[in-house]
Amino acid sequence: MPRMLDVSEDVRAEIGDEEADRLLAGENSPGSYDCTSCRTPGDSEQERTSTVLFVGEETAVLAFAHATCIPSQVVQVAEDQLQGAVRSITGGEQPQPSQAAVPNAAPGQAVLGVTSGLVLLEEGLHPALVVEPTAPIARPGSDSTTDEFLSLLIEQGFQPVNALESVPAQNPGWSVLLAMGQLHAVLQPGTDGGSPTAWWQAHQPLQVTEGWRTAANKSQRVLVFAAPVGSIGQQPREDLLRDALEKAAANGNLVAAMMPLAGT
Repeated sequence: MPRMLDVSEDVRAEIGDEEADRLLAGENSPGSYDCTSCRTPGDSEQERTSTVLFVGEETAVLAFAHATCIPSQVVQVAEDQLQGAVRSITGGEQPQPSQAAVPNAAPGQAVLGVTSGLVLLEEGLHPALVVEPTAPIARPGSDSTTDEFLSLLIEQGFQPVNALESVPAQNPGWSVLLAMGQLHAVLQPGTDGGSPTAWWQAHQPLQVTEGWRTAANKSQRVLVFAAPVGSIGQQPREDLLRDALEKAAANGNLVAAMMPLAGT
């Protein structure tokens, strides 16, 4: 029986017309599946289903999700990240919190620490990520030791936050990749209109709480806050995380952006 699959032009271009047609005919696609975005059952015979292709340097993985959760698309990811996702699917590796190299930073210079939590804004709880490097980030190509982390992010569309009162504006082209219910990457716009690339990516899938995942799947957006090294720290509770965010904002050390969920 033909499946109610959505196969985007980008996905078709990657897998080829023959494979895409087989999917649409129901030959190589599942009837029932677990949506890799919301983790609830789906049925491609009964409801619109998106095909999402994760592409690494050597590996490609086709995933299925409710069309109401995410659209059909191609997501470029690092090979080690994709292999980690495959191992987590097959049960070969348990995900652990991790860090990833800062883009445009010299090897070994710094890593970005990422913390997830629910933040109360405008009388509602919002899924949030807090990004903080482990060392000052200099402007690429500069010999200066001045920390330019916030300036670089502002130039890329993040907005300064002076107080934790309102939801930040969306940063066009940026998104958060949640795959198999775990955090994999923060994606930035590709160059010259190309596919999105990873601005931050986990070496292994980053576990999030059930409450965070539920809130993210419901709103289909995530608030991303960023602060210079030493501004936030590792906070064991969400109330302490909020206190640290408020202090960073009051000191002019916080930027933020709202991002939609991408991938699965």
